Amino acid sequence: MSERKIIYLINPISGTSKKQGIKKLIERETTAQGIAFEIYSTNANGDYDLLKDKILKEGITDVVMIGGDGTVNQVTNALRDLTVRFGIIPFGSGNGLALAAGLPTKPQHALSIIFACKSRKIDAFLINNQYSCMLSGIGFDAQVAHDFATKETRGLMMYTQQSIFNYFKAHPYQFEIILDNFSFYSDAFFISIANSNQFGNHVTIAPQASLSDGLLDIVIVQKMNKAKLPFAILKHIRGNNKLQQLVEDMTHKNILYFQTPSLTIKNLKLAPLHIDGEPRETAEEFTIEILKDCFDLIQA
Repeated sequence: MSERKIIYLINPISGTSKKQGIKKLIERETTAQGIAFEIYSTNANGDYDLLKDKILKEGITDVVMIGGDGTVNQVTNALRDLTVRFGIIPFGSGNGLALAAGLPTKPQHALSIIFACKSRKIDAFLINNQYSCMLSGIGFDAQVAHDFATKETRGLMMYTQQSIFNYFKAHPYQFEIILDNFSFYSDAFFISIANSNQFGNHVTIAPQASLSDGLLDIVIVQKMNKAKLPFAILKHIRGNNKLQQLVEDMTHKNILYFQTPSLTIKNLKLAPLHIDGEPRETAEEFTIEILKDCFDLIQA
């Protein structure tokens, strides 16, 4: 790629802030850089065929997303087969992928990273052929995502409120985890399948996760006394749980944490599902596999 041409895609409803200021900032700073650009709104239904044609015909080099993880999921999924770089100006409720990639949350600083134009390939994964670029979950956190999606108010405070409300109703679900030549059952509050290291807002559920190692980080929060649940999760978030080799005494561990390029999860009690924070229809079985070097992400 030689001369840069950027398309900015602004999600008008992501996060809690108004977008007029960010649009003016983009126009001013990109013009000052002498880079050709256009600004569009994201497409709510995820149909980017017209944009794909434009990218191919006009030699667009970069697509920059202004929104949250749902926006990043939708746009990268639609355009990941093209030879473009992707940039993120974080503007969502959690911004998990952006934070995992070390991107700044201040728009001015995020634009500086985009103008510097250093990019690296990162992984994504499929869960029953549905695309995820950050983190998917089955169980408690998915129920929070489903409830959060119904609220008119967005943001961290509302997400925290829904998490607390669901904590009091939380119960374990039954799963069968199937790996190469090995399977086991678990009663668990939730299972996280992570490519990035966090839910968002620096809440780190998979401390050892890398965006580009070709592995998924699997976190299984097993059945325990509910009074112990917040403390077990807090200990894990702080990085006190190391990656494990699955062994015979794993039924005695509160949290299982391991890596694998693929797995199957039998969802025996139909626990709810989210993909990159967005509620999705659940299934009796999930087949999950890594997509190595899926797309080019501009990073520091």
